Amino acid sequence: MDFVLGIDGGGTSCRAALATTDGVVIGRAKSGAANIRTDLTGARTHIVDAARLAFLDAGKDADLISKTPAVLGLAGANVGTYRQQLQAILPFRQSRVETDAEIALEGAIGDSDGAIAVLGTGSAYMARKAGISRAIGGWGFQVGDQGSGARIGRDLLEQALLAHDGIREASPLTREMLAVFRGDPQDVVEFTTNAKPGDFGGFAPKVFEHAAKGDVVAIWIVDKAVADVEASLAVLGLAAGDALCLLGGLAGLYAPRLSARYQALLRPPRDDALGGAVRMAARLFASSTEAANG
Repeated sequence: MDFVLGIDGGGTSCRAALATTDGVVIGRAKSGAANIRTDLTGARTHIVDAARLAFLDAGKDADLISKTPAVLGLAGANVGTYRQQLQAILPFRQSRVETDAEIALEGAIGDSDGAIAVLGTGSAYMARKAGISRAIGGWGFQVGDQGSGARIGRDLLEQALLAHDGIREASPLTREMLAVFRGDPQDVVEFTTNAKPGDFGGFAPKVFEHAAKGDVVAIWIVDKAVADVEASLAVLGLAAGDALCLLGGLAGLYAPRLSARYQALLRPPRDDALGGAVRMAARLFASSTEAANG
């Protein structure tokens, strides 16, 4: 039996699914972060780890990895030459590296028209109309990724330091955050020196949790993030009746906070990003896999 691999890698984790050439998943696995712009070598390690574990989960020989084609949707693939650099060092028989938004769109709406907002450690948006796709965002949290978990976490640390300095009023959330760093603002700064997007993003659920309790700083951060998300959605030119799918770890936290205009467009995704990678791999590689083994 021949196989294809679908891989979904972001700033927090990397997921792999081993499937038959008709797209039936038979093994799944998960490993560490796989943002190829922030850590190309580490991403490659986690991609291969997840792929091998998916073979083992399916009860298959992991050495078959070198005979199996893969579609990889990865954070960081939309800038520079990281996509090409990674493809040159992957162990798969064939590799197709796409952005994480591209496989997310494939999973959410298949080959039909619609739009997605990926709201996780990073953020990205993509819409398809009349078969033509358009992507925005996904530029990394230092200069982009508005509304992402990484940006929310960064904003939280900034507000905690502002509160420490007396520039803005402290709140239970800012006090709790400073306590995480032993009340020492220098420890906050040291944390940011080597912190990756997923490290910042780990604080995002706490912000939403405190916002629900009425914390003024948390509410300010969340309101700003929601406004940023809606500003990006506005550029996609969605009309009444268009399908909009929210994806990513923060999707469920954002959905009830969007304005009525966008809530009316929300639809459940057909599948997740990993499912999109598998679907794409089956479509692209099924015939070539069969020919190579025929």
